[in-house]
Parts: sequence; structure tokens; C-alpha cells
Amino acid sequence: MTIQSIVQAGPKTITQLLDHFTEIKNLRVVRAIHAHLLITGVISFTPTLQTKIVFAYTTSHPPKSNLLLWTLTNSLRTLNLRNPLIFNSIISGFCERGYHSLAMQTFSFMHSNGVYIDSYALCSSITSASCTKNLEFGEKAHTFIEKSGWFSSVYVGCAMIDLYTKLQCISSAASLFDEIPIRNSVCANALLSGYTECKMWEKALALARRLPSLYLEMDHFTFSAVLRACIGISTVGLGMQVHGCAIRKIRYMESDVFLQSLLIEMYGKCGLLEKARQVFRMTARNRDLVLWTSMLGVLGRNGSYEQVIAVFTEMVTKGIKPDGVSFLTVISACSHTGQVNLGMEYFESMARDYGLEHSPEHYSCLIDLLCRAGELEKAWKFVEEFSSKGSRGFTVSMWGALLNACNDSGNVELGKFAAKKAIELNPHNDGIYVMLSNLYATNSMWSEIEEVREHIRGKGLKKDIGSSWIDVAT
Repeated sequence: MTIQSIVQAGPKTITQLLDHFTEIKNLRVVRAIHAHLLITGVISFTPTLQTKIVFAYTTSHPPKSNLLLWTLTNSLRTLNLRNPLIFNSIISGFCERGYHSLAMQTFSFMHSNGVYIDSYALCSSITSASCTKNLEFGEKAHTFIEKSGWFSSVYVGCAMIDLYTKLQCISSAASLFDEIPIRNSVCANALLSGYTECKMWEKALALARRLPSLYLEMDHFTFSAVLRACIGISTVGLGMQVHGCAIRKIRYMESDVFLQSLLIEMYGKCGLLEKARQVFRMTARNRDLVLWTSMLGVLGRNGSYEQVIAVFTEMVTKGIKPDGVSFLTVISACSHTGQVNLGMEYFESMARDYGLEHSPEHYSCLIDLLCRAGELEKAWKFVEEFSSKGSRGFTVSMWGALLNACNDSGNVELGKFAAKKAIELNPHNDGIYVMLSNLYATNSMWSEIEEVREHIRGKGLKKDIGSSWIDVAT
């Protein structure tokens, strides 16, 4: 079909053709149709065509800022187009497709040109501000909402709270939560999420305790946030209460992988491995990799390394494909149990059997495995292999493992080199200085020890004192 035949068609046919050419991103034809409609004057009394033309321009791929503003300006001038529904469609379209800057520009255009702004436009543009972490736009939107009275909409209030929490403006989010006239569970969950993201565990738990008095229901997201707070402060008593409450409130909870994973983490963090195993075995979706990875992590952090290897073997036997995290855990377990050959086999199996790429963390774990077993030469070969691949992901722990092994073997030169590389990555890591000092002490290098201590004093470093705080169930 030629452009000439298209423009000679009636409004109904042109509308259908605009949909087609918009979908295939053919702006040349769209412009030709637009020109024809302007010349004939048909567009001035056909609102549907007005909408289609604006939508065609604003959904070009990728949309351009100057084209957007030109289209909107000309639409207002030539079409007197002030229908908020059209602008809402444009903003939501940009937001859904990830063109957040254009969504906010469209909102600003509406505001500047007197187009009516409703809750739909506000929520979509605030979502775009959240995704781009644009606090300046958020504060302007907040001012507009207060003046226009749109905080009477629970959706607008939720969107603003979510924006502030994503920007970690927690005090602003908390104040807004207390001020808005209408709240729902979504608002509360957004604030709870903000508290947990900022590790404000006590505030998260305090808000959760307020929910019944606010007549707000606790749902999956609420329990997830509260369990993260329980994990953060290792409070097993409250964690058990939350577990019991979730069983009563959440339907089919045993199928909720995320909640089950958090319960495993919570019991494991509090040292109750048997409770963690109980949750793991009872879940209805025990073929889910997330649950297996959580269980492996809990066992590893509690020093049950033989069980890590046993659970990993069971997972593979059941046909569940391990990921990089689960391999990291099991190689670390081999390191702590001295099973060098098995650890090497797991490392090689990653790429050979599962097509997984070795990360810096995997190399670091393997080097630690070899160093603990006294295989310093093999460990150094892997460092060279890692370097030969052009990798720049060397970690402090990788060099720290080498340094520690050098202390055991008395290899001062390699130890000094490893310490130098670790300090370059993190000059304030006091542990590296302590290990280097121990290396010198082992080899009776007292003047070098004094140099290290002077360096530590000069940087104002202090060795961290280990401590723990755990709530034990009675």
C-alpha cells in the first residue's frame, strides 16, 4: 500500500493503519499521515486520530526527548489536546518501558501547560522517580501533592513513601506515613522495607507492632520484612512468634519459598540448626534451589561443614542444578575440612558440568582451600592463572589466604607481596597488618614488626574486637 492510497482512506481505516505503523515503528509513514490530516483538517474534529498521532510519536523506539516535547507542544497548539487520559497513557507507557526520564518530562509538561493531573499520572511519574532515584523530582511532586490535596489518595501516598524509602530518606517516609489520612498494608510494607534495607531493625519491629492498632493486615511482604529484622538482631523468641503468626495468617505458607528461606536463615542465625532443618524438610517446594542454597549457607555459617557437603550431594542427586553461591559454600566447606581433591573437583565441575563461570570469589575460596592444606605452589599457580585471564577481581581475602599460608610455610617474600596487594585493595584492613606482623614475628624480623606497628599507628587503625549478641530461646 502506497502513502498516497493511505492518506486517501477514511478516518476509520487511517486509525487502523496508524496502529499498524506505530507497532512496526515506521515514523516516515506516520509523519506523512499526520501531514495529510493537518492539511485536510480531519484531525481537528477526530479525537481518536489525535490520540493515535500523539501515541505514535511518543512510542518511537527509542523515543527522543526533543521529539517528545515537540510532539506534545504541537499537539497542544494544533489540536488543543488537553485530555489527561492521553497524557496518562503516555506517562505509563514510558514508565513501563523503562523511559523514566521521558515519563517525568511529560509530567512536568502537563504541569507547566495546565493539563489536569490526576492520581494516575502522579503514581506513574513518582514510580519513574523511584526507579531513577530522582529526589529533586520527588520533592517537587510532594509539594504539588500537598497543594492539590492528592494525599487523600492512598495510591499516591504509597508511591511517595516508596520513593522516599528507595532513596533511603527514611525519616521523610516515616513522617509521611504518620501524616497521610488513608493508609493500607502496601504503605506499611513500603516503610518496613525501607527500615530493613537501612538495617533499622528495631524501628521495623516497632512499626510491625503498631499494625494491629492501625487496623492493617499483615501479609507475605510484612512477614518477610519482620523476619529480616529478626535475623538482623538474632532474636529467636520473636522470630518463633512471627513464624507461628505467619502459619495462621498466610495461606499455603509451606509453598512460599521466600518466607521459608527467611525462616531457615533466621533459625540458622540463632544457632537452631534442627529448627532450620525442620523448616527445610517440611516445605512443599523442597526442589527449589533458593531453599537448598539457604540451608547450605546456614550449615556453613554454623561450622557444620561435613553436613554442607552431604546436603550438596543430596541436592545434586535429586537433579537440582547448583548455582555459583552453592558451589562457593561447598568449596568453602571442603577448605575447612581439608578435602582438597573434593574441593578441586567441585571447582572444575562448575564449568565442566554446569557451564558456570568462576568468579573472583570462587578463585579466592579455592586459593584458601589450597593454602590451608599447605599447597602454596598450587595456590600461586591459580593466582597466576586468574591474572593471565585479564581478571581484575582480586580480593583482599584471596591475598589474605596467601599471606596466611606464607606465615605457616615461612615464605617471607611471597607473604610481603601478598600483603602489599591486599593493602592496595583496602589500606584500612587491620587484619592484613596483623598477619604481616605475625609473619615477621615467626621469622624473628623485629625491626620490620616495628615498622608495621608504626604504620598502623600512623593510620589510626585498631584491631577489631570480636563480639556477638544472640537471643537464646528458653
